[in-house]
Amino acid sequence: MVIFDCDGVLVDGEYLSTSIMAQEARKYGWNITDAQANKLFTGGELAKIRDRIARESGKELPDDWDMIVQNRIVTMMKTDAQTVDGAEDMLQATLQLGLPVRIGSNSSMAEMDAKFSSTGLDQMLEEDRIHSGRDLNMPKPRPDLYLYAAEQDNIPPGNCIVLEDSDAGVEAARLAGMACVLLRDLDKPAPQWPGLFRIGHLSEFVPLLRRIMAGQKQAAA
Repeated sequence: MVIFDCDGVLVDGEYLSTSIMAQEARKYGWNITDAQANKLFTGGELAKIRDRIARESGKELPDDWDMIVQNRIVTMMKTDAQTVDGAEDMLQATLQLGLPVRIGSNSSMAEMDAKFSSTGLDQMLEEDRIHSGRDLNMPKPRPDLYLYAAEQDNIPPGNCIVLEDSDAGVEAARLAGMACVLLRDLDKPAPQWPGLFRIGHLSEFVPLLRRIMAGQKQAAA
Protein backbone atom coordinates (compact mmCIF):
# COMPACT_ATOMS: atom_id res chain seq x y z
CA MET A 1 0.00 0.00 0.00
CA VAL A 2 1.02 3.58 -0.67
CA ILE A 3 -0.18 6.25 1.76
CA PHE A 4 0.16 9.85 0.65
CA ASP A 5 0.24 12.95 2.76
CA CYS A 6 -1.73 15.81 1.18
CA ASP A 7 -0.12 19.22 1.64
CA GLY A 8 3.31 19.51 0.11
CA VAL A 9 2.97 16.09 -1.54
CA LEU A 10 -0.14 16.30 -3.70
CA VAL A 11 -1.39 19.84 -3.12
CA ASP A 12 0.92 22.82 -2.88
CA GLY A 13 -1.11 24.44 -0.12
CA GLU A 14 1.12 24.30 2.94
CA TYR A 15 2.53 27.80 2.50
CA LEU A 16 -0.96 29.20 1.94
CA SER A 17 -2.19 27.55 5.14
CA THR A 18 0.75 28.59 7.28
CA SER A 19 0.54 32.16 5.97
CA ILE A 20 -2.94 32.35 7.49
CA MET A 21 -1.51 31.05 10.76
CA ALA A 22 1.23 33.71 10.57
CA GLN A 23 -1.42 36.40 10.13
CA GLU A 24 -3.21 35.07 13.20
CA ALA A 25 0.01 35.02 15.22
CA ARG A 26 0.76 38.64 14.30
CA LYS A 27 -2.79 39.65 15.18
CA TYR A 28 -2.22 38.40 18.72
CA GLY A 29 1.18 40.04 19.04
CA TRP A 30 3.69 37.40 17.95
CA ASN A 31 5.73 39.12 15.24
CA ILE A 32 6.48 36.14 13.01
CA THR A 33 7.05 36.17 9.25
CA ASP A 34 5.22 33.94 6.79
CA ALA A 35 8.47 32.09 6.08
CA GLN A 36 9.11 31.45 9.79
CA ALA A 37 5.53 30.24 10.24
CA ASN A 38 5.92 27.86 7.32
CA LYS A 39 9.01 26.35 8.90
CA LEU A 40 7.44 26.07 12.35
CA PHE A 41 3.90 25.03 11.51
CA THR A 42 4.22 22.77 8.45
CA GLY A 43 2.66 19.39 9.18
CA GLY A 44 1.42 20.52 12.59
CA GLU A 45 -2.02 20.22 14.15
CA LEU A 46 -4.06 23.34 14.77
CA ALA A 47 -4.53 22.71 18.50
CA LYS A 48 -0.77 22.71 19.08
CA ILE A 49 -0.29 25.73 16.83
CA ARG A 50 -2.95 27.59 18.82
CA ASP A 51 -1.13 26.73 22.05
CA ARG A 52 2.19 27.89 20.59
CA ILE A 53 0.74 31.22 19.47
CA ALA A 54 -0.84 31.74 22.90
CA ARG A 55 2.44 30.94 24.62
CA GLU A 56 4.58 33.17 22.39
CA SER A 57 2.15 36.08 22.41
CA GLY A 58 1.04 35.85 26.00
CA LYS A 59 -2.54 36.24 24.80
CA GLU A 60 -5.52 33.96 25.25
CA LEU A 61 -6.95 32.72 21.95
CA PRO A 62 -10.67 32.00 21.47
CA ASP A 63 -11.85 28.46 22.15
CA ASP A 64 -13.06 28.24 18.54
CA TRP A 65 -9.77 29.50 17.07
CA ASP A 66 -9.12 26.11 15.41
CA MET A 67 -12.44 26.25 13.58
CA ILE A 68 -11.98 29.90 12.59
CA VAL A 69 -8.61 29.16 11.01
CA GLN A 70 -9.83 25.96 9.39
CA ASN A 71 -12.71 27.84 7.76
CA ARG A 72 -10.30 30.50 6.46
CA ILE A 73 -8.09 27.79 4.99
CA VAL A 74 -11.04 26.02 3.34
CA THR A 75 -12.22 29.28 1.76
CA MET A 76 -8.75 30.01 0.41
CA MET A 77 -8.23 26.49 -0.95
CA LYS A 78 -11.47 26.59 -2.93
CA THR A 79 -9.85 29.11 -5.25
CA ASP A 80 -6.08 29.17 -4.65
CA ALA A 81 -4.99 25.55 -4.25
CA GLN A 82 -2.60 24.13 -6.85
CA THR A 83 -1.06 20.71 -7.28
CA VAL A 84 2.56 20.03 -6.47
CA ASP A 85 4.58 19.87 -9.67
CA GLY A 86 4.21 16.38 -11.14
CA ALA A 87 1.47 15.24 -8.74
CA GLU A 88 -1.08 14.18 -11.36
CA ASP A 89 1.42 12.09 -13.38
CA MET A 90 2.88 10.55 -10.23
CA LEU A 91 -0.52 9.63 -8.82
CA GLN A 92 -1.68 8.14 -12.12
CA ALA A 93 1.52 6.08 -12.45
CA THR A 94 1.15 4.83 -8.87
CA LEU A 95 -2.45 3.77 -9.47
CA GLN A 96 -1.36 1.93 -12.64
CA LEU A 97 0.90 -0.26 -10.50
CA GLY A 98 -2.26 -1.73 -9.00
CA LEU A 99 -1.33 -0.91 -5.40
CA PRO A 100 -3.93 0.20 -2.85
CA VAL A 101 -3.66 3.96 -2.34
CA ARG A 102 -4.88 6.04 0.58
CA ILE A 103 -4.45 9.61 1.82
CA GLY A 104 -3.48 10.38 5.41
CA SER A 105 -3.30 14.08 6.30
CA ASN A 106 -3.57 16.31 9.34
CA SER A 107 -5.87 18.52 7.26
CA SER A 108 -9.61 18.30 7.90
CA MET A 109 -11.88 16.56 5.40
CA ALA A 110 -13.41 19.95 4.58
CA GLU A 111 -9.95 21.28 3.69
CA MET A 112 -9.08 18.27 1.56
CA ASP A 113 -12.44 18.37 -0.21
CA ALA A 114 -11.70 21.97 -1.17
CA LYS A 115 -8.13 21.23 -2.23
CA PHE A 116 -8.90 18.12 -4.26
CA SER A 117 -11.97 19.57 -5.98
CA SER A 118 -10.26 22.83 -6.93
CA THR A 119 -7.23 20.99 -8.35
CA GLY A 120 -9.18 18.18 -10.02
CA LEU A 121 -7.47 15.47 -8.00
CA ASP A 122 -10.89 14.37 -6.73
CA GLN A 123 -11.33 12.67 -10.12
CA MET A 124 -8.43 10.36 -9.25
CA LEU A 125 -9.14 9.72 -5.57
CA GLU A 126 -11.99 7.84 -3.91
CA GLU A 127 -13.44 9.77 -0.99
CA ASP A 128 -13.57 6.73 1.32
CA ARG A 129 -9.80 6.33 0.90
CA ILE A 130 -9.05 9.82 2.25
CA HIS A 131 -8.45 10.12 6.00
CA SER A 132 -8.13 13.20 8.19
CA GLY A 133 -5.97 13.15 11.30
CA ARG A 134 -7.88 16.17 12.56
CA ASP A 135 -11.35 14.69 12.10
CA LEU A 136 -10.34 11.27 13.42
CA ASN A 137 -8.39 12.81 16.32
CA MET A 138 -5.27 10.99 15.14
CA PRO A 139 -2.85 13.82 14.32
CA LYS A 140 0.71 13.18 13.25
CA PRO A 141 3.36 12.72 14.55
CA ARG A 142 1.32 10.02 16.28
CA PRO A 143 1.31 6.87 14.11
CA ASP A 144 -2.43 6.20 14.56
CA LEU A 145 -3.57 7.78 11.29
CA TYR A 146 -1.24 5.70 9.15
CA LEU A 147 -2.03 2.54 11.09
CA TYR A 148 -5.75 3.25 10.65
CA ALA A 149 -5.30 3.67 6.88
CA ALA A 150 -3.47 0.35 6.61
CA GLU A 151 -6.08 -1.44 8.71
CA GLN A 152 -8.83 -0.42 6.27
CA ASP A 153 -7.26 -2.74 3.67
CA ASN A 154 -5.95 -5.29 6.20
CA ILE A 155 -2.38 -4.57 5.12
CA PRO A 156 0.47 -4.98 7.62
CA PRO A 157 2.47 -1.80 8.36
CA GLY A 158 5.60 -3.44 7.00
CA ASN A 159 3.96 -3.61 3.56
CA CYS A 160 3.18 0.11 3.47
CA ILE A 161 5.15 2.99 1.99
CA VAL A 162 4.38 6.57 3.01
CA LEU A 163 5.14 9.65 0.92
CA GLU A 164 5.71 12.66 3.16
CA ASP A 165 7.25 16.11 3.17
CA SER A 166 7.25 17.01 6.89
CA ASP A 167 9.27 15.81 9.87
CA ALA A 168 6.02 15.15 11.76
CA GLY A 169 4.82 12.87 8.97
CA VAL A 170 8.15 11.06 8.80
CA GLU A 171 8.00 10.44 12.54
CA ALA A 172 4.45 9.10 12.22
CA ALA A 173 5.58 6.64 9.55
CA ARG A 174 8.58 5.56 11.63
CA LEU A 175 6.44 4.95 14.71
CA ALA A 176 3.95 3.02 12.57
CA GLY A 177 6.69 0.71 11.34
CA MET A 178 6.30 1.79 7.72
CA ALA A 179 8.88 2.70 5.11
CA CYS A 180 8.79 6.37 4.20
CA VAL A 181 9.84 8.46 1.22
CA LEU A 182 10.60 12.09 2.04
CA LEU A 183 9.93 14.66 -0.68
CA ARG A 184 12.33 17.51 0.04
CA ASP A 185 15.19 19.34 -1.67
CA LEU A 186 18.17 17.08 -1.20
CA ASP A 187 20.34 19.89 0.16
CA LYS A 188 17.96 20.43 3.09
CA PRO A 189 18.32 18.54 6.40
CA ALA A 190 16.14 15.52 7.07
CA PRO A 191 15.56 12.95 9.84
CA GLN A 192 17.98 10.04 9.83
CA TRP A 193 16.72 6.46 10.09
CA PRO A 194 17.11 3.30 7.95
CA GLY A 195 13.49 3.23 6.76
CA LEU A 196 13.67 6.67 5.16
CA PHE A 197 14.23 7.25 1.44
CA ARG A 198 14.62 10.68 -0.12
CA ILE A 199 13.56 12.27 -3.40
CA GLY A 200 13.78 15.85 -4.62
CA HIS A 201 10.91 15.72 -7.15
CA LEU A 202 7.75 13.65 -7.56
CA SER A 203 8.98 12.25 -10.87
CA GLU A 204 11.45 10.17 -8.83
CA PHE A 205 8.80 8.49 -6.70
CA VAL A 206 7.42 5.74 -8.94
CA PRO A 207 10.87 4.54 -10.14
CA LEU A 208 11.95 4.40 -6.48
CA LEU A 209 8.72 2.59 -5.60
CA ARG A 210 9.42 -0.03 -8.28
CA ARG A 211 12.92 -0.59 -6.90
CA ILE A 212 11.59 -0.97 -3.36
CA MET A 213 8.97 -3.46 -4.53
CA ALA A 214 11.58 -5.45 -6.44
CA GLY A 215 13.80 -5.56 -3.38
CA GLN A 216 10.92 -6.77 -1.23
CA LYS A 217 10.18 -9.57 -3.72
CA GLN A 218 13.80 -10.67 -3.70
CA ALA A 219 13.92 -10.65 0.07
CA ALA A 220 10.78 -12.80 0.23
CA ALA A 221 12.05 -15.32 -2.34
